[in-house]
Amino acid sequence: MTGEDHSPKARKGLGFQPSLKGRALRLLSQREHSRLELERKLRPFEEAPGELAAALGFLQAKDFINENRVVESVVNRRASKLGASRVKQELQSKGIAGQALQDAMSSMRETEVERAREVWRKKFGAPAEDAAGRAKQIRFLISRGFAAEAVRKVVQGEDD
Repeated sequence: MTGEDHSPKARKGLGFQPSLKGRALRLLSQREHSRLELERKLRPFEEAPGELAAALGFLQAKDFINENRVVESVVNRRASKLGASRVKQELQSKGIAGQALQDAMSSMRETEVERAREVWRKKFGAPAEDAAGRAKQIRFLISRGFAAEAVRKVVQGEDD
């Protein structure tokens, strides 16, 4: 290498560079992003203090950034494979909190046993023959974020 700096700011003279709004819109066209996610991804491209906050504020005012759509998107993509606690963790990492998070978790907890049963059925299909097999099934479902009570019901074969 010639010792050139290849950071985002150093590439500025190498041709067209989209604005922060343009970059944000490109990311939002691929999937829903929370404001926090966009801040993390776009911070290296901010050239003046406050520029990123202004761009994201504009996009949020125009409803391009919408917390409820982010929650809905994550729940739709992940609920069939993961338990409520893992989905909650993912939403929190995206900066989702408050009532939107509570509403999503309460709706997911209502179907926790059914979703755990479906994940268990796809992975194992039949009850374990011995304690070691049951322990393996329990660890699998717990690692997917399902509640302990839901896991117990599924592994023991209880119906609601």
